[in-house]
Amino acid sequence: MPRDDRSSDDRRLRSTTDPRRLLRSTAARLDIPRDLRRTFVLRPTYDADAFGRLSERIARFLGTGKFLVYMTATILFWVGWNIFAPAHLRFDEYPFIFLTLALSLQASYAAPLILLAQNRQEARDRVQYERDRDVDARSRADMEFLAREMASLRMAVGEVATRDFLRSELRSLLADLDREDDRV
Repeated sequence: MPRDDRSSDDRRLRSTTDPRRLLRSTAARLDIPRDLRRTFVLRPTYDADAFGRLSERIARFLGTGKFLVYMTATILFWVGWNIFAPAHLRFDEYPFIFLTLALSLQASYAAPLILLAQNRQEARDRVQYERDRDVDARSRADMEFLAREMASLRMAVGEVATRDFLRSELRSLLADLDREDDRV
């Protein structure tokens, strides 16, 4: 009988990483997506988070004064060049069709990037709102606990002699002692 030199941990690890066994164990689970498709050609993948970060950077730049100055300077140069340059050097005559096309293309790319950046910001705001709500709930619970503790301390202090009560008792005792001294 051949002896298996691998430990039981190695066998268990191998059995859980076996694709057929893993497929059978996750087939009944609904919370794990199944990826059973096999493709002969690798599909290009992209990091959605990296694309989102890039779109946020672009959207952030599009909302700056620097962008407005660059865009205004470019348009003024474009229009000026195509009006005042010699005729053989002009590349976009008066109705400026190419300029309109370029601005439309820029707007058609800017709008989805800005929307993507807004969606990412909304998701971050939602997470922050949930965190704030959790912190608020914990703070409220702490305040209620402290209020109960203060109430119990007040009730306990109500049974303890206070400074004013002790002073009044000491004064009455002093007055009684003074009266007894006067009698003697």
